[in-house]
Amino acid sequence: MLPPKTLHPKTPKKTARKKKTKKIEQQNESLENLNQLGQLNIPKYESNIHSIAIVGQIEGHLILPPQNKTTKYEHIIPQLIAVEQNPKIEGLLIVLNTVGGDVEAGLAIAEMIVSMSKPTVSLVLGGGHSIGVPVAVASDYSFIASTATMTIHPIRLTGLVIGVPQTYEYLDKMQDRVINFVVRHSGIKEKDFRELMFSSGKLARDIGTVLVGQDAVDYKLINEVGGIKEALDKLNDLIEGKKKNCINKN
Repeated sequence: MLPPKTLHPKTPKKTARKKKTKKIEQQNESLENLNQLGQLNIPKYESNIHSIAIVGQIEGHLILPPQNKTTKYEHIIPQLIAVEQNPKIEGLLIVLNTVGGDVEAGLAIAEMIVSMSKPTVSLVLGGGHSIGVPVAVASDYSFIASTATMTIHPIRLTGLVIGVPQTYEYLDKMQDRVINFVVRHSGIKEKDFRELMFSSGKLARDIGTVLVGQDAVDYKLINEVGGIKEALDKLNDLIEGKKKNCINKN
């Protein structure tokens, strides 16, 4: 009669090889997410808040050179839809450090943020320039770091511009879209915003205005000066407030 087979424990080499294989798989998954969504996997931590970073230049219909740091609107919009549909996510934090970019792409992102049913808070770090201004004010409440800046200037066209009245009329209408959006979703008056936009002599060889930290709050463009702690505290307050309202309605 043959002796019964004994189960041998896994050797250290096999265990180490398995861990290495798993690590490679996780790295490949992270790279795949980076290519598809523009971001790496977030740490495995259960949170009711999701954050989206809008950095560099907001890329629209034209692909920018590879050396440019960009945020692609086709990456941001699916994320916003996913946040809206995910019942586990109760609030959204938008972190901005952008030089601006494509006007229509920026307005599309801003309109998406405004239309969300979940509480949203934006935080401007470094800069929220040009078309980054509508994105910053699109949230329910906005913060700006004390050293962060926001550049407000007229819309510019790059490349070949056909010098006909229709071109300038379209440019004026697009500019009005930006102005009306910012005025509707912040506390700034239209007159003040237009003055900041068309002010001359405050930017070298250009027209427009740079607002630093508290300046943006004084003009009521941004709600408050603060950082990540203040932004998260406010977002949690908005989430709790929404829960109480739902309970009271029921």
